[in-house]
Amino acid sequence: MEDVAREVGVGVGTLERWRSDALSRPARERAWTAAARFDAVLTTAAMDEAARSAWCRANGVYPHALASWRQSATQALAEPEEARASPQQTQHDRRRMDRALAETAALLVLSKKVAAIFSTGEDE
Repeated sequence: MEDVAREVGVGVGTLERWRSDALSRPARERAWTAAARFDAVLTTAAMDEAARSAWCRANGVYPHALASWRQSATQALAEPEEARASPQQTQHDRRRMDRALAETAALLVLSKKVAAIFSTGEDE
Protein backbone atom coordinates (compact mmCIF):
# COMPACT_ATOMS: atom_id res chain seq x y z
CA MET A 1 0.00 0.00 0.00
CA GLU A 2 2.91 2.33 0.77
CA ASP A 3 4.35 1.84 -2.73
CA VAL A 4 1.03 2.76 -4.32
CA ALA A 5 0.62 5.79 -2.06
CA ARG A 6 4.10 7.00 -2.98
CA GLU A 7 3.46 6.40 -6.68
CA VAL A 8 0.13 8.25 -6.61
CA GLY A 9 1.48 10.99 -4.37
CA VAL A 10 -1.00 10.75 -1.51
CA GLY A 11 -0.70 9.62 2.08
CA VAL A 12 -1.23 6.01 3.07
CA GLY A 13 -4.13 7.03 5.33
CA THR A 14 -5.86 8.83 2.48
CA LEU A 15 -5.39 5.87 0.18
CA GLU A 16 -6.77 3.47 2.80
CA ARG A 17 -9.78 5.74 3.36
CA TRP A 18 -10.48 5.88 -0.39
CA ARG A 19 -10.23 2.10 -0.58
CA SER A 20 -12.55 1.52 2.35
CA ASP A 21 -15.05 4.04 0.95
CA ALA A 22 -15.05 2.28 -2.40
CA LEU A 23 -15.41 -1.16 -0.84
CA SER A 24 -18.18 -0.02 1.51
CA ARG A 25 -20.46 0.86 -1.39
CA PRO A 26 -22.54 -1.99 -2.77
CA ALA A 27 -21.01 -3.55 -5.85
CA ARG A 28 -23.97 -2.48 -7.99
CA GLU A 29 -23.08 1.17 -7.32
CA ARG A 30 -19.47 0.76 -8.41
CA ALA A 31 -18.65 2.02 -11.87
CA TRP A 32 -18.03 -0.58 -14.53
CA THR A 33 -15.68 0.64 -17.25
CA ALA A 34 -16.35 -0.30 -20.85
CA ALA A 35 -13.43 -2.74 -20.78
CA ALA A 36 -14.72 -4.35 -17.57
CA ARG A 37 -18.23 -4.70 -19.04
CA PHE A 38 -16.82 -6.29 -22.19
CA ASP A 39 -14.70 -8.64 -20.10
CA ALA A 40 -17.80 -9.60 -18.10
CA VAL A 41 -19.69 -10.36 -21.31
CA LEU A 42 -16.83 -12.51 -22.57
CA THR A 43 -16.41 -14.29 -19.24
CA THR A 44 -20.08 -15.20 -18.96
CA ALA A 45 -20.79 -15.92 -22.64
CA ALA A 46 -20.26 -19.69 -22.41
CA MET A 47 -21.91 -20.09 -18.99
CA ASP A 48 -25.31 -21.68 -18.52
CA GLU A 49 -28.08 -19.73 -16.77
CA ALA A 50 -27.25 -21.01 -13.27
CA ALA A 51 -23.53 -20.30 -13.58
CA ARG A 52 -24.21 -16.86 -15.07
CA SER A 53 -26.58 -16.02 -12.20
CA ALA A 54 -23.99 -17.15 -9.65
CA TRP A 55 -21.36 -14.99 -11.38
CA CYS A 56 -23.72 -12.01 -11.32
CA ARG A 57 -24.38 -12.44 -7.59
CA ALA A 58 -20.67 -12.76 -6.84
CA ASN A 59 -19.83 -9.63 -8.84
CA GLY A 60 -22.81 -7.49 -7.87
CA VAL A 61 -24.30 -7.30 -11.35
CA TYR A 62 -27.94 -7.77 -12.23
CA PRO A 63 -28.49 -10.37 -14.97
CA HIS A 64 -30.50 -7.86 -17.04
CA ALA A 65 -27.55 -5.44 -16.89
CA LEU A 66 -25.25 -8.16 -18.18
CA ALA A 67 -27.73 -8.91 -20.98
CA SER A 68 -27.83 -5.19 -21.83
CA TRP A 69 -24.02 -5.06 -21.98
CA ARG A 70 -24.03 -8.07 -24.30
CA GLN A 71 -26.61 -6.46 -26.56
CA SER A 72 -24.63 -3.20 -26.70
CA ALA A 73 -21.42 -5.06 -27.60
CA THR A 74 -23.22 -7.03 -30.30
CA GLN A 75 -24.76 -3.89 -31.80
CA ALA A 76 -21.40 -2.11 -31.79
CA LEU A 77 -19.80 -4.98 -33.66
CA ALA A 78 -22.70 -5.22 -36.12
CA GLU A 79 -22.57 -1.60 -37.31
CA PRO A 80 -22.76 -1.35 -41.08
CA GLU A 81 -19.53 -0.77 -42.94
CA GLU A 82 -20.84 2.58 -44.18
CA ALA A 83 -20.98 3.93 -40.62
CA ARG A 84 -17.26 3.40 -40.18
CA ALA A 85 -14.83 6.00 -41.48
CA SER A 86 -13.19 5.10 -44.76
CA PRO A 87 -9.41 5.35 -45.09
CA GLN A 88 -9.91 8.28 -47.49
CA GLN A 89 -12.13 10.09 -44.98
CA THR A 90 -9.62 9.45 -42.21
CA GLN A 91 -6.79 10.78 -44.38
CA HIS A 92 -8.87 13.85 -45.32
CA ASP A 93 -9.66 14.52 -41.64
CA ARG A 94 -5.98 14.19 -40.75
CA ARG A 95 -5.02 16.74 -43.43
CA ARG A 96 -7.66 19.16 -42.16
CA MET A 97 -6.39 18.74 -38.60
CA ASP A 98 -2.79 19.33 -39.71
CA ARG A 99 -3.83 22.51 -41.53
CA ALA A 100 -5.76 23.75 -38.50
CA LEU A 101 -2.78 23.09 -36.23
CA ALA A 102 -0.43 24.90 -38.61
CA GLU A 103 -2.80 27.89 -38.75
CA THR A 104 -3.06 27.96 -34.96
CA ALA A 105 0.70 27.85 -34.59
CA ALA A 106 1.11 30.68 -37.10
CA LEU A 107 -1.46 32.81 -35.26
CA LEU A 108 0.29 32.17 -31.97
CA VAL A 109 3.66 33.23 -33.38
CA LEU A 110 2.13 36.35 -34.94
CA SER A 111 0.37 37.32 -31.72
CA LYS A 112 3.65 37.03 -29.81
CA LYS A 113 5.42 39.18 -32.39
CA VAL A 114 2.68 41.83 -32.23
CA ALA A 115 2.85 41.81 -28.44
CA ALA A 116 6.63 42.23 -28.58
CA ILE A 117 6.39 45.14 -31.06
CA PHE A 118 3.73 47.01 -29.11
CA SER A 119 4.97 46.33 -25.61
CA THR A 120 5.15 49.50 -23.53
CA GLY A 121 8.46 48.65 -21.97
CA GLU A 122 7.03 48.78 -18.43
CA ASP A 123 8.51 45.38 -17.64
CA GLU A 124 12.03 46.66 -18.19
